This record gives sequence, C-alpha cells and structure tokens, in this order.
Amino acid sequence: MSSSIASYDAIIIGAGHNGLTCACYLAKAGLKVLVIEQYHSIGGMTITEEVTLPGFNSDVHAFGYQLANLSPVPIELNLSKFEFELIRPEMSYSHVFPDGGYISMYRNIGQTIKSIEKYSKKDSQTWKKMFESYIDEMDSIITTINSPPLLLSSQLAAMEKNSTTDSGSSYRSKLQSVRSWCNEWFESEEAKIMFGTFSSFVGLSPDDAGGGEIAYLFSSIIQHGGNNVVKGGFTNLCLALSKYLKSKGGEIITNTAVTKIIIKKGLGAVGVKLDNGKEIGVKKIVASSIDPSSLILKLIGEEHFSTKIVKGIKNIEWGDSVLAIYLALDAPAEYFAGPEIVPSAQLHLSPQTLDYLAKIFYECRAGKLPSEPLVIMSNDSVADPSRVPIGKHLLKFLVLSVPYKLQTNEADTSNIYQPIDWDHIGTKYGDQVVNMINDKYIRNLKEIILKRVIYSPIDFEKRLATAVNGTLSCGALVPYQTSSMRPIPELGSYKTSIHNIYMCGAGSHPGPGVSMAPGRNAAQIILADLNVDLNN
Repeated sequence: MSSSIASYDAIIIGAGHNGLTCACYLAKAGLKVLVIEQYHSIGGMTITEEVTLPGFNSDVHAFGYQLANLSPVPIELNLSKFEFELIRPEMSYSHVFPDGGYISMYRNIGQTIKSIEKYSKKDSQTWKKMFESYIDEMDSIITTINSPPLLLSSQLAAMEKNSTTDSGSSYRSKLQSVRSWCNEWFESEEAKIMFGTFSSFVGLSPDDAGGGEIAYLFSSIIQHGGNNVVKGGFTNLCLALSKYLKSKGGEIITNTAVTKIIIKKGLGAVGVKLDNGKEIGVKKIVASSIDPSSLILKLIGEEHFSTKIVKGIKNIEWGDSVLAIYLALDAPAEYFAGPEIVPSAQLHLSPQTLDYLAKIFYECRAGKLPSEPLVIMSNDSVADPSRVPIGKHLLKFLVLSVPYKLQTNEADTSNIYQPIDWDHIGTKYGDQVVNMINDKYIRNLKEIILKRVIYSPIDFEKRLATAVNGTLSCGALVPYQTSSMRPIPELGSYKTSIHNIYMCGAGSHPGPGVSMAPGRNAAQIILADLNVDLNN
C-alpha cells in the first residue's frame, strides 16, 4: 500500500450509532480504532440538524429513544459522563383519530389502561395482562436483542420446546400478522390500530407475517421504558459515543468516503481506499455499519464471494420508502382532540381501522402514492423546548410507506415502474399531507407554519447511502431477513466469508431502530475471534 497514511488495529466504516458503538467496545478492549464517515458529521440515522430555520433543531431520522431502553451500552460506557441525557415524557404517545378521539400511552400503566377503557374495558384489561407477560419474559427479550443470534435450527428447537406454554415464543406467535394478532386479543378497532400501527414502523402491513410480534414488542417496550427523547437532539447519543471513543484513543474522520476495502490473498482486508485517493492500512479487522449490499457488492466486490452469497445480497428486500415533512412553527399546535394530548412525545395520526392501514400498503406496493397516508408525528419542541427559539415550535411528520418508483400507467399490466420526479411530486404530495392533517387533526397547522421542508425518498438516499431506496430499515424486517438470517443466512452472524471483515450495522441482527445492539453484538464476535477479553 504505497500511499498508506496510518495503520490501525480496526477500521469501522460508518459513524452512526452502531458503528460508533462497535468502535467504542473495540477501543475499550485496547485496540487502536479509526472510524470513517462519508457524511460531514457523525450520527447516521441519529443525526440532528437545522433542517428548517436557524435555531430549529430537528431529529432528521430517529426521534424516540425506545429500543435503546433495553440497551446496556449507556451504563457499560458511562455515557452520562459524556453529556448524554434523556428527557422522559410522562405521555409516551397518542394515537389520534379523525373524529377527535384518541388513546394515549403513558409511562404509568394505570393511566394507559384508563385511556383504553374509553373504547373497551375488555381491551384495557387485555393490555394489562399482556404487559404483565412482557415483564415476565423481559430478561429473555433483552438477552435476545443484545446477543449474537442463535442459528435458525436452535431457535426452532427452542420454539418447539416451548410450544405448550404461554410464553409467547411459539412459532405461531412469531409469525402472526398484525390482523391475526389484533383480532385474537382486542375487540375495539381503536385498540387494534393503536397497537397494530407499530408494525408499519418497519414496513410490515397488517397482513404481513411477523407483524404481530413487532406490534407486541414495540408497544410493551414503550409501556415499560417510555418514549424517551435525547436532550438537545438524538445526535447527542453519537456525540457521547464519540467522546468515549476518543477517551480510549480512537479517532474519527468525517466527510470522507471509503471506496474500496483492500484485500490481499491469504491475508484478507489489509486496509481501505478513500475517495481522496489515499489508503489507510489496518492490522486486524474492518467492520462496516453501512448497508450489506454496498459493502459486499461495492466496497469488497462480487469476485470475493460465492455465487450464492452474491445472489442472496442482490435479492435483499429493502421495504417501502418514507417521506418526511419538517415544520418550523410560530405557535403551538391546536388539536381537534383537545389539549390533553399536547404533552405527547409522538402522535400517530390515522383512522380507526386495520383496513385503512392495509389500503396504504396496497397503494404503495402498486406504485401509487397513498391517498391518505399514515403519519407519525414527532413533537420535537414540546418534548424538548431547548431545540427551538423561545416561543417557537417544531414538528416532524414521518410519512410511512410511499413508493420509491411510480407505476407509469395504471392500465399498464407490464408492471413497469419509473423513478418519481420527487422534486415536483414531493412538494405537491407534502401539501396534500399538510392539508389532510390541518383538516382532520391540527386545526391551526397551516396558519402557524414558518418554514416547511420536505425530504423525499431520494433526499434520504442522497444524504445517507445506507438509506437504500429511501428506506430507513437497512433491509425489510420480513421473517426471512431477521435474526440469524439477516441480511442473508450465509452472513447472519456479523461475519463475511472474508475472515477479518465484519458487519456491525442495522443490516444485521436485531435490525433497525436505535438499539446499539448490532454494534455491540458485532464487537463481541470480533473480540472473540481475536481472542481478546473485553474485561481485561
């Protein structure tokens, strides 16, 4: 490597929360670590920026600190020492209906039960019992998320062993759709949609396999730990991780892309090539938190893998794209549902039926823009007033499940889809969404907008290469792309077939969401392979 400028024990590609988490544990174990980030700042899916106006700090992608409630990382790395702080709203979220009704989830289970009781006494008691079951199995769930996955054969054996119990670990419960799960447990449409919406967060329709378990887990995790908010913006999680990393001698380079992992026969990865032409040597390992497709097909190259692996990577399902609307506001929002829901950290805005959700997915997957999309509203400034100038407000509307490509002609049966001109359609569709919210949920929305910015799927993809096709999950969370089969079965344990190249991002178990688990789990595998004891 004639132009090598340094030599490190480990190079991590990508400075999102997973890449930085992996880097921290490797540095903690004594390795000399370098993290390389293509974007101009660290954060990845947890970045915070002034998207709309100066002084209005929006969480660009992730907002709620949910799965991370189960993570041991903040304690193990003592992130509070590095200015990491959580805000813990009492009202985690509210699901708001067009008729002015709503159900709210509170940190206090009793208040949540009381809110559900407005629609069904039976459903409120069902949720109480379901949450108690979650508490009983929570230790097992935490271990599953924060450990490398078992082989599928071992998981099936465990499910068969537990098939006669009510542990919720049976094969059936893992593969139930949201519709099946909701119809089994709840009687009111309002409770069904309140809990069932969570499967849509990871791109699963009400009739997709596996959605029921996702809805159960997300709801239970938030009920137990709350829908917390990182003070000052989600980027402060990554800033705390970066400060820890630097305290252990680690380094970070931003605004620099890795264009190739340099591989030598018999040695594996020996360094990386950068977009500025420079090369950086590595002594032990390279780990990537970017999407598996870019890693395998671009940074490494098809020639280093079997035909089966290449085919599997090319067949990864990415899921549905998303669109976001960021709004700087001159005054607080006024809801048709009343002032009681104002403290909600997030709001889910939708009609009361699972059929409504199903229609969105039907339209999206048919290459059409949903006529009435599901909107997840982040209440940035209410949850954290420090993000805006005094007296001002900030919202984000995340529109789930929009097509990346539009069908050219509804009468065309050839299933030919063309890229959408998002520069034109994005503005028009954003207007449609804002009008819908103003008419059905927030009566004064249009009159208090100071600045509106729309990020289309193309915008997300351009800003963050991991957001393939404008998706946020780094691969759809369908059953055959989960656990040890994520991203594909041949690469399901954070390892590639090149002995010293690893994956440490959301493309691996347990997948999307801010959990820090892929990074931590990958570090466990890497250190075990290096025969390094983290505790020494």
